[in-house]
Amino acid sequence: MGQTAATGVEVVGEAADVDQAVTVITATRPEVVLLDVHLPGGGGVEVLRRCAPLMGDTDRPVRFLALSVSDAAEDVIGVIRGGARGYVTKTITGTDLVDSVFRVQEGDAVFSPRLAGFVLDAFASTDAPPVDEDMDRLTQREREVLRLIARGYAYKEIAKQLYISVKTVESHVSAVLRKLQLSNRHELTRWATARRLV
Repeated sequence: MGQTAATGVEVVGEAADVDQAVTVITATRPEVVLLDVHLPGGGGVEVLRRCAPLMGDTDRPVRFLALSVSDAAEDVIGVIRGGARGYVTKTITGTDLVDSVFRVQEGDAVFSPRLAGFVLDAFASTDAPPVDEDMDRLTQREREVLRLIARGYAYKEIAKQLYISVKTVESHVSAVLRKLQLSNRHELTRWATARRLV
């Protein structure tokens, strides 16, 4: 505890497990938390989850820098998704660690060199598809009908495949055309093909 003149870092609390960490962080509201990824009681990810409101505080945000012996991609990605601003391994020198703490305090993201690649890869290959407002306007059933139309199925075949009447297929098709502002099934097929829905 206390401040070391040499580093300018003041340690305001320590914790041995997740519950203790959440209690200490909530009570002291430090500017930066040096977070052990494998903290007993649920790990760093659990601390981040329970401290989420403190991270979102616009006046005095609490920022987290993860520290671990592990450089496994899933550990790194887990805490970064949880809201940590950086991740360094325990092989880091004392000087670099102090530097990292100050950088996180200023709002920078800090990673040990090898780990930055994991993070970039994880977020580049995220499975979340880009938002498609046109698609979002369609109901699940309208999307199914749209795909089958685009694949060249006749109304009767679609009705049979989806266990609905031909009349219902027609009304879904007209709803899709109206919502997407298209005028016929050829345009519909082109639209679906462009979005790789076929």
